[in-house]
Amino acid sequence: MGNADHMNPPPPPAANAFNFDGGANHRVAIPPPQPFIKSLKNTLKETFFPDDPLRQFKNQPPRKKLALGLQYIFPILEWGPRYTLQFFKADLISGITIASLAIPQGISYARLANLPPILGLYSSFVPPLIYAVMGSSRDLAVGTVAVGSLLTASMLGNVVNALEEPTLYLHLAFTATLFAGLFEAALGIFRLGFIVDFLSHATIVGFMGGAATVVCLQQLKGILGLDHFTHATDVISVMRSVFTQTHKWRWESAVLGCVFLFYLLLSRFFSKKKPKLFWISAMAPLTSVILGSILVYLTHAEKHGVQVIGNLKKGINPPSIMHLNFDSRYLTTAIKTGIVTGIISLAEGIAVGRSFAMFKNYNIDGNKEMIAFGMMNIAGSCTSCYLTTGPFSRSAVNFNAGCKTAVSNIVMAIAVMITLLFLTPLFHYTPLVVLSSIIIAAMLGLIDYDAAIHLWHVDKFDFVVCMSAYIGVVFASIEVGLVLAIGLSVMRVLLFIARPRTVILGNIPDSKVYRNVDQYENAHNVEGILILEIDAPIYFANSSYLRERISRWIDDEEDRIRLSGETGLQYVILDMSAVGNIDTSGISMFDEVKKIVDRRGLKLALANPGAEVMKKLNKSKFLERIGQEWIFLTVGDAVGACNYMLHTCKSKLNSDEKYSNNV
Repeated sequence: MGNADHMNPPPPPAANAFNFDGGANHRVAIPPPQPFIKSLKNTLKETFFPDDPLRQFKNQPPRKKLALGLQYIFPILEWGPRYTLQFFKADLISGITIASLAIPQGISYARLANLPPILGLYSSFVPPLIYAVMGSSRDLAVGTVAVGSLLTASMLGNVVNALEEPTLYLHLAFTATLFAGLFEAALGIFRLGFIVDFLSHATIVGFMGGAATVVCLQQLKGILGLDHFTHATDVISVMRSVFTQTHKWRWESAVLGCVFLFYLLLSRFFSKKKPKLFWISAMAPLTSVILGSILVYLTHAEKHGVQVIGNLKKGINPPSIMHLNFDSRYLTTAIKTGIVTGIISLAEGIAVGRSFAMFKNYNIDGNKEMIAFGMMNIAGSCTSCYLTTGPFSRSAVNFNAGCKTAVSNIVMAIAVMITLLFLTPLFHYTPLVVLSSIIIAAMLGLIDYDAAIHLWHVDKFDFVVCMSAYIGVVFASIEVGLVLAIGLSVMRVLLFIARPRTVILGNIPDSKVYRNVDQYENAHNVEGILILEIDAPIYFANSSYLRERISRWIDDEEDRIRLSGETGLQYVILDMSAVGNIDTSGISMFDEVKKIVDRRGLKLALANPGAEVMKKLNKSKFLERIGQEWIFLTVGDAVGACNYMLHTCKSKLNSDEKYSNNV
């Protein structure tokens, strides 16, 4: 505890006095007051419009504003006039390449969603055209994805059996796609894209890996030629369904599936070894479909246990707006499916788009992407499509093929349209086992064990989040895994807020720098002064913890001083550099800390509080209670003032002692 002589130490140097190093000692300024409406407007602008999308409209004539507005909504109007023949050559090659991947993948993923295979082709025609006009990424290739397809099958399958009521199931899939589009567009329009940020990298790695594992296991139905299979997605139900039907396994189908799976994995291996040969892996799925169809046609394997697609209807997308189902019995399921699949597709599409944009050194607007995804799913739900986004595998092929703009999506859509109009009969003999092999090969690439190992080495909690998502998806269900992973991620954010880090700062020798004594071995404590750094905003959720933690730091420091025989503790300095904001609970915490410090005969000082903190401390009259002379610009200023007062007090004590001796 501080000495009684220091209960009322002299005030620090005046605000315009000079520092002990010869520099001016200025007070921390209180920001000028702002009207509440203006302050609220600035806060909302920073929260929802950090990129300030309206800045380009300032000081522009009306005609220019109209042109800029149209370019903002339809980015193709911005880059379209600068489009060149050289760009078209690159986009033509890229579009044809991704079409060769989109056609077999679209058919495969539609079956994964328990939908007619033709819907996979429909979904690769209309949505890419919408995205090419409204999307801001040059590299994203639009189409259906395995995880979204599996989620659709899982969530709708809990309510409607796709085999027993195929029409109802189909109509609910369209309705869920509509709600996914509305949700995505609303997030973009109302600038709520930060919601997707709650899906952390660790969550996505675990969730995608778990979903990929489940998808691979689900394909055992096609590989083994089974007619009946469980609708559950957890590994236990899937394996039980597989091994209770051993007498129905088709060795012909299994052999064919393993051969094509080996071919697909081998082509991917070569493409990874030599990136210039990416087209081998890109063309492998379509090659597998062609070879498989020829093999079945020549050997009549469909009569020997090898299942085939059958007839695919010719023609482009029929309208489906009249098939949207808003029956109250199924509306909740459709909305829930749309929101969940919409969030997952947004997270995947935006993450993929930003990744490739980083490689080419350009930026994409997350909110514009959400609007583009939303509009293409809204349009898709009215034209016999189901959920689409920007899958990584297809976008990677598009990127490696040298695409220049979103015109590659238009080329792909035209290739799919030609297929729908003229080539669908050629898919009659396509074996389902080949489609299963294509899905397995694509999904194995989503199991990113290297990322999981990296998480383990860097951040154990992120690894726990990742594995929780993976285990939840594999052993429970996709929904459980997703909720568990998001819950853990949100809990971590709340823990960071509720339990912020506080550390003791020490002085780096021969400098005026103060750093964490646990991080820097040469940082030493300043005699008689405890310097604490608070590393987070102070809110109601952490104010009680911080009060108790500061009190414990003071106790620990006094115990250390007592054992070491140093000069007693006299001052407590709180470094507020990282405290960006404070609420009324935080201000009350400071009042309580001041009382604790006063009772111990110590003095409290604050270093470098931010503008928002100073504004609230001033309005709450806390600055009057602590004394504004105890607020400093830097920790160095605060330490200098405290040392000055310590020396002043010592000099006074020495002079008083000499006077007493003389008397």
